[in-house]
Amino acid sequence: MLWLLAIHIAALLAWCAALLCLPVLIGSERSWAGSGELHRPFDGVERFVYTHLATPAALVAIISGTVVFLLNRTVEGWLVVKLTLVTGLVVCHVLVGSLVLRLERAATVRVRLWTKLVAIAVVVLVGAVLWLVLAKPGRALVAVP
Repeated sequence: MLWLLAIHIAALLAWCAALLCLPVLIGSERSWAGSGELHRPFDGVERFVYTHLATPAALVAIISGTVVFLLNRTVEGWLVVKLTLVTGLVVCHVLVGSLVLRLERAATVRVRLWTKLVAIAVVVLVGAVLWLVLAKPGRALVAVP
């Protein structure tokens, strides 16, 4: 059981790291001219990180977390909030994928603004999930004998 939790944590770390790096890669100065237009040919780094690191790590994290949840039979308030926040991370994952596609198509829409918003959302969500897992605030309400 402990090995499954270790797999879950390792996959979660890889997924969150990729979600933090991708907006930086997409919105970096080397990618976009001041006018918002693409001024370098697409080199595939963003797509590689998204498809070969972020997505598999997300799938492993979600599947292993689900198995841990089912084996522990834990149903507490903090866990429900954590799962809601993880849903927000999944939405950010999809948004990052959309930004990778826009980068490939050299779309001149406000990609840099969206990368900043997604990066901020990922930082807030990851911080909130980390706090919930470490603090487990619902347990503080239980009286200790």
